Amino acid sequence: MKNILIIFTVIATVFAGSIFTGCDSPAQNAQDAKANVQDAKQDLKEAQRDADIAAQKAVNAEEWKTFRSETDAIITENENRIAELKSDMKKMGKKVDAAYSEKVAELEQKNRDMRTRIDTYEKSQNGWDAFKREFNHDMDALGVAFKDLTVNNKK
Repeated sequence: MKNILIIFTVIATVFAGSIFTGCDSPAQNAQDAKANVQDAKQDLKEAQRDADIAAQKAVNAEEWKTFRSETDAIITENENRIAELKSDMKKMGKKVDAAYSEKVAELEQKNRDMRTRIDTYEKSQNGWDAFKREFNHDMDALGVAFKDLTVNNKK
């Protein structure tokens, strides 16, 4: 009988302990729910930020391909114009002005520099908007320089 009483006491104690520890207060449940909501909101914000970054990279990748092909075409066109200018200089012979020759060489170097810049950017791809703005500005200046070279200001 002593054994049954001890077993019954142990079972009653375990049962009572589990009832008291298993029940959370409504205030504790509310705090846990608030914490879960805050965690979910933070996870949602991070997921949205990651999705935005991924979408921006996809747009930039497509924009980069278009930009690269357009600038490659312009640089190749400039190389052809330089070749034509050099050919014209050879045809003119000794009548070629030294300043004209120097300007053609300068344009050729600037064009090579532009190709190097675009190749260098492709490897790092940092600061797309600033690079695009500066590169377009420099390409426009190079185009103006080509036009100015072919204008005959001598009368």
